[in-house]
Amino acid sequence: MTGDVAVLGAGMHPWGKWGRAFVEYGVAAARAALADAGLEWRDIGSIVGADTVRGGYPGYVAGATFAKALGWQGARVTSVYAACASGAQAVDTARAQILSGLADVVLVVGADAAPKGFFRPAGGDRPDDPDWLRFRVLGATNPAYFGLYARRRMAVHGDTPEDFAQVKVKNAALGALNPYARYRKRVTAEEVAASAVVADPLRLLDICATSDGGAALVLAGMEFARRHGVRDPVRIRAVSTVTPRYPNTVLDLPDIATDSAVAVQPTAETFRASIAGAAYEEAGVGPEDLSFAEVYDLSTALELQWYEDLGLCGEGQATKLLRDGATTLGGRIPVNVSGGLASFGEAVPAQAIAQVCELTRQLRGDAGDRQVTGARVGIAANQGLFGHGSAVIAVR
Repeated sequence: MTGDVAVLGAGMHPWGKWGRAFVEYGVAAARAALADAGLEWRDIGSIVGADTVRGGYPGYVAGATFAKALGWQGARVTSVYAACASGAQAVDTARAQILSGLADVVLVVGADAAPKGFFRPAGGDRPDDPDWLRFRVLGATNPAYFGLYARRRMAVHGDTPEDFAQVKVKNAALGALNPYARYRKRVTAEEVAASAVVADPLRLLDICATSDGGAALVLAGMEFARRHGVRDPVRIRAVSTVTPRYPNTVLDLPDIATDSAVAVQPTAETFRASIAGAAYEEAGVGPEDLSFAEVYDLSTALELQWYEDLGLCGEGQATKLLRDGATTLGGRIPVNVSGGLASFGEAVPAQAIAQVCELTRQLRGDAGDRQVTGARVGIAANQGLFGHGSAVIAVR
């Protein structure tokens, strides 16, 4: 167990394809978060930036890039990169600074200006980089391994393309209620089935897009929050950034091989399940305590996998949970009430921060038409490449 940190402010720049620099999106989100917290930029003791690798050299030092754009004022600065887990790593860094006494209040910012189409590796030859290898050796673009995950669920658990389509239907309906979402149009299962096949069995509407966007949080110690008149803030209670354990016997790209289990037995839980498990242990809660969850639905099939990895149901029971309506708004455990990546698309360094923005709004009761009634505990989960775990538990 560690101490809580308060979420004093949450801000976002709407997702889309805006054609502008990532810095603009991050600064807009930062200013929105500061306004939400009732603080000025000069009040911030530290800024943590989640990096983008697509913005040229400034993208690699996002913390300083955002600090300069907001106006140099001497704040401590940190930049982090962990692919899709960058935002959670930034939150964890900010939390550590607060709990250690290095800063009273920290601004966390992530933003991206994504390329058109699907992601590809940065230039150059890097044969020691598993992400580079899976593109060059396998030709496995992101949709290719999304399709492989889907095929595995079909083979092992009996999931169907119709089940996958219902995830999109659910998330599109919720995204239509979110003013920050890129796609705000409801879709039908028939429209999903009629969209182009991208990586069989997944169709275009089963797969998330690449997007521009930004998100920011103002985090503070509990004493700082009280001094500023915030008596009952949303609190971050756990951040899990664990790595896999040896031997890893489940193929999980970008790695293109598994470990042998001849000499050492594999652990009882998969890597993604261990991400959630570490967060639950630190927070002193379990899946039965959750009011809602935000998960990284890179594809519709991957959302179903997260249901099981978070312990919302048993192995192979995800489609039953979906069909029973448990994961939609008003269900037992709503998932991706923000609309998820199905409605936002990927703005990689911003997305885990955006998930915590949604946790904050839900726990405050400020989510409008997509509000989860009586929300008290929420989890946000995703997985970064190269073994970066990412889960955040927030409470009210």
